[in-house]
Amino acid sequence: MRVLDFPSSEKLRDIAGKYGYDEFILRRWMHFFGEEAMEIVRAFEEGIPKYIRVNTIKIEEDILIERLRDRGFELEKTDISYCYEVREEPYSVGATPEFLMGYYYIMDKASCIPPIVLDPKPGEVVVDLASSPGGKTTFLSMLMGNKGVVLAVEPQKERLQPLIDNIHRMGAMNVAVLKMDGRDVVKLKLRADRVLLDAPCTGEGVIHKDPSRKTDRGEKDILFCSNLQRELILAGFDCLKEGGVMVYSTCSLTPEENEMVIDFLLESRDARLEKVDFGNEALTLPELKLRNPEEIKKASRFYPHKHRCSGFFVARIRKSE
Repeated sequence: MRVLDFPSSEKLRDIAGKYGYDEFILRRWMHFFGEEAMEIVRAFEEGIPKYIRVNTIKIEEDILIERLRDRGFELEKTDISYCYEVREEPYSVGATPEFLMGYYYIMDKASCIPPIVLDPKPGEVVVDLASSPGGKTTFLSMLMGNKGVVLAVEPQKERLQPLIDNIHRMGAMNVAVLKMDGRDVVKLKLRADRVLLDAPCTGEGVIHKDPSRKTDRGEKDILFCSNLQRELILAGFDCLKEGGVMVYSTCSLTPEENEMVIDFLLESRDARLEKVDFGNEALTLPELKLRNPEEIKKASRFYPHKHRCSGFFVARIRKSE
């Protein structure tokens, strides 16, 4: 697979220098998103709002919001269930007794979407293939009413403890943590009802959190991540039972990690996409050479300048019965 690249320009070099970007990133954004590329840059520079996700395992939603407002926090409900924008914080929203007791999780609005799109049910077997630090894992548990099983897969030893700590803090009692490479999950011979793959990626969509990603992710990184994502999505899909559902997501803006990975899966397995009701339609530019462009449109993209959240991609996939 070749990473797409596009001609440079003097204007683009000036913008890259002003905002501290590698020209490679902006050149691609300009091609994929046109003049909206500058709106993406501005949104990242101005900052993305902070959000919390209520944990109804431990507290009722309205009671938590009332308690936080009594402490001086100004919160606004978003269009995503259980998610609130923190409009005003008298002190860090991560330093309240309610946070320490696991009544809520500090979580970007876009990160709340994959578990909601997956829509897990009580009693099901759900696999979270790249689970640390646990925001989506514990959300899955909550949506399942703490019933059934969530298998939280995490390959990196140093990321296990934060995951376990958050599982305990949030009261997620139906989660089992597995230290293993997600590509090996098929060896467990599971027949999971649902799989969540929030895949490792280059992270172009979280530049507002990590400005180093303006310059330290290049062509080799995109190729590495795209190849890993293809292996992971096949492994996750193959451990689904017939009729099972998988959600694939990334916090990347690159088509090689998003639309092209989904296109690869559709060509490799008996799978179909189901419409994601949030966000903007996925990209189907001719140069992507997608074999299933009409199907890809069912997946969604989220942009900082449009949705006031991290840049994100979400696709819902059904395994044929």
